[in-house]
Amino acid sequence: MALVAAARECVRRMLSESPGMKCLVVDKWTLPCTTAAYTQSEILAQEVFLVETLGDASDEEMRHLKAVVFVRPSRESINKLKEALRRPRFGEYALYFSNVVAESDLQELADADVEERVTAVHEYFADFNPLDELHFSVALPARGGGNAALLAPGAWDPSAQTLACERACEGLCAALLALKRRPAVRYAGRSEAARRVATGVARAIEGDPVLYDFRSRDGAAPLLLVLDRRDDPVTPLLSQWTYQAMLHEIIGLENNTLDLATIGARGPKELGAQLVVAASQDPFFKANMFENYGDLGANVKTLVDEFQSKTKSNQNISSIEEMQRFVDNYPEFRKLSGNVSKHVTLLSELSRVIDERQLMSVSQQEQELACTDGMSAAYEGVLSLLSNHALREQEKLRLVMLFGLRYERSGGRNLQTLLDRLEETGVPRQRCALVRTLVQVAGSAARTGDLFGDKTFFARAAGNVARGLRGVDNVYTQHVPALASHVDAARKGRLREGDFPFAGAAPGGGASE
Repeated sequence: MALVAAARECVRRMLSESPGMKCLVVDKWTLPCTTAAYTQSEILAQEVFLVETLGDASDEEMRHLKAVVFVRPSRESINKLKEALRRPRFGEYALYFSNVVAESDLQELADADVEERVTAVHEYFADFNPLDELHFSVALPARGGGNAALLAPGAWDPSAQTLACERACEGLCAALLALKRRPAVRYAGRSEAARRVATGVARAIEGDPVLYDFRSRDGAAPLLLVLDRRDDPVTPLLSQWTYQAMLHEIIGLENNTLDLATIGARGPKELGAQLVVAASQDPFFKANMFENYGDLGANVKTLVDEFQSKTKSNQNISSIEEMQRFVDNYPEFRKLSGNVSKHVTLLSELSRVIDERQLMSVSQQEQELACTDGMSAAYEGVLSLLSNHALREQEKLRLVMLFGLRYERSGGRNLQTLLDRLEETGVPRQRCALVRTLVQVAGSAARTGDLFGDKTFFARAAGNVARGLRGVDNVYTQHVPALASHVDAARKGRLREGDFPFAGAAPGGGASE
């Protein structure tokens, strides 16, 4: 997949199709996609004089400029665009929608364009936020709790659940169209939310076969597998030890942007508190985003050494030619300086927080809970950590949640003791109640598959043998997410249809829905 490249191509085509000075108008949905695809300097190089958010601009007329409007065809953006066309500020308007736009919406816009300023209307599919070439996110409606509306559908407003499912479908369909893929669609069989999303995507594909008329590559049809987080509630409860995951977990990585103020830190003066950390713009991050904490430290040290070496080579400038060479290389030199400063700062802050929160001792117990079966030792380990006053409420709560999930059937009395102890340490009762809520919502009865490998004697035996053969290289990264086994089974054609049924037409012309 090439998600950032697909988004870049959309933006490039939009800007190149309107030569001359122009204003790029985006909305709150397309802004993250645009900034992920193009840097500010790259946008300026495309003769973009100004970037505005639809509906937030002044009333100043700029008829000497063209407007390149890139928005999601939502009701909110359509209404704002109608207002903009009724009182046009720009000489021309080229309209680009990030997803399929309804004919009725186009008619409304045509009626609003009384001065006939619109010169082009296109659908360029980029209704998602590309995080890197392999991952994207879709912002769900805030109404009804956003993502939470899909986690426990029965507990939320049905209309909010419908909005969340529809938005997820729209984002997935846009990604498929951007990547030019027509997949078979399967979903986690026990999840109503996964079924609704998968069915929505399958219906969109079958309802417009011309739009999705893409040939399969290498003769194999791609697969869209819709999973439910409830099938693996363990992974997000564990401390993370790879670079990108640590930044997201400890500082907070949103649309490839970090705000160091969230952990009480400040970035280098030349960079500020908000740092962009994107694989598409940062070669060091691209090479190290999945490296573990130990290797990361060594690689940052190498980066610093290389920078110091280049600095020394530029210290002796004794001729005009050497001066010119330094000036020519200065922009790249300055960029390298900022990059080194950024990663040294991030590593320093990660190290400080890890020590402050004692995450290594917490992580070791988390891994024991996730990967080994020994309730007595697990109980004593968690109980001991709950008495550690240096641990935050969040770490203590995660440990008890992991214990509740792991020993859902046999640990009732011990779990209650841990909950009582948790409350004694100052955790509010309402927060303590989240442990039993999690077990109820994402317990074994609600999950697809065998998360802990302990539902049958043979599964337990196979897990023990595998661990014995494999050994443990790192006690902090023993756990393997359930996603890995699902992907491996799908690659080998071994996904059980009973657990992961097809939505819409199954291969061979059959249909499960």
